[in-house]
Amino acid sequence: MPKTIDVENHAIGVYFQGSGQEDDDLPVCRDEPASQHPGEKEHAIEYRSLGRTGASISPLGLGTWNFGDSTPEAESIAMIHRAVEAGINLIDTADAYGLGESERIVGKALSGSLRDSVVLATKFHFPMGDGPDDSGNSRRHVMKAAEASLVRLGTDRIDLYQAHRPDFAVPQEETLRALDDLVRQGKILHVGSSTFPAWFLMEALATSERLGLCRFESEQSPYNLLDRRIENELVPLALRHGVSIFAWSPLAAGQLAGRYADAAKPPADSKAARVGYVAARLTERGIAVSRSLAVIAKDRGLTPSQLALLWVKDQPGVAAPILGSRTMAQLEDALPVLGMSLDAGTAAALDELVPPGSAVADFHNTAGWMKMKLI
Repeated sequence: MPKTIDVENHAIGVYFQGSGQEDDDLPVCRDEPASQHPGEKEHAIEYRSLGRTGASISPLGLGTWNFGDSTPEAESIAMIHRAVEAGINLIDTADAYGLGESERIVGKALSGSLRDSVVLATKFHFPMGDGPDDSGNSRRHVMKAAEASLVRLGTDRIDLYQAHRPDFAVPQEETLRALDDLVRQGKILHVGSSTFPAWFLMEALATSERLGLCRFESEQSPYNLLDRRIENELVPLALRHGVSIFAWSPLAAGQLAGRYADAAKPPADSKAARVGYVAARLTERGIAVSRSLAVIAKDRGLTPSQLALLWVKDQPGVAAPILGSRTMAQLEDALPVLGMSLDAGTAAALDELVPPGSAVADFHNTAGWMKMKLI
């Protein structure tokens, strides 16, 4: 029963895209909370289980890629405090975000008694230096990265330690044994993966079971209404084996919030205008879907971003979408979704826009293992 409470590429631009943070360009449609359509009930927050563990997590997580970069430190800290106040207890960061700056800010925001109020998640894998062992999922890097993250976060343990990407050159047993040792030392509590293909995640789960090692309790994948391909294999796997799915880029880099009117002409101040892999995710089909979603959202008294987020939150297997809010206003726009549920009629209408398992935009375009290309 849910618990309730009343309240792949190594180009530098690719390092940070694993936590849904491309959505920092989101427009905010209004300051006041949206009125509720009868189909989207407002209720107490239902906390969800982290995999097969006893840990409880909120149905939205706060991602922190922007913190210390496009979001100033003071506002970043205020946003973390506001999210926790609203009931969000999952704070997601990574060592590669700002080469450790995001972790430092998160640690500062959570200093004191607030630390025990959250599930603190971070990641390892991407380069943190120029040395041959400064990246990847080898034992040497995992142990070194964990110690460095603990220092930056100012904490004695990491609640969820995630492999930011798969490392096909390192045996899964080596990575999992390193993580298991960290669990036994009390330095991390649980482990997860990010942007793993389904077969590789299944291999990891089987390795853990065979050797009696800690197992991946979560997988953080690109998932939004424009790219539903994880529904074909990863979601059934997660449901079968009790793995929680966290969705990065739930608002499709701002497309689903109405940020872009023309795939070929992104606004000059947008992320797509500055970052090539984000621009590659813009498609005319995706923008057309976004326009249709906006109409459905308006009919239900929601902003487009709220409906897009709500859709992801209530999909089978999803424990939490990871918010990519860049500003306090964007965070405030998302918070009402904590207490909403998606009705069957709205879900069916959105399935008409993009059928289950299909895609009209490619959010796996930085995953080297993904061979399917959209045409």
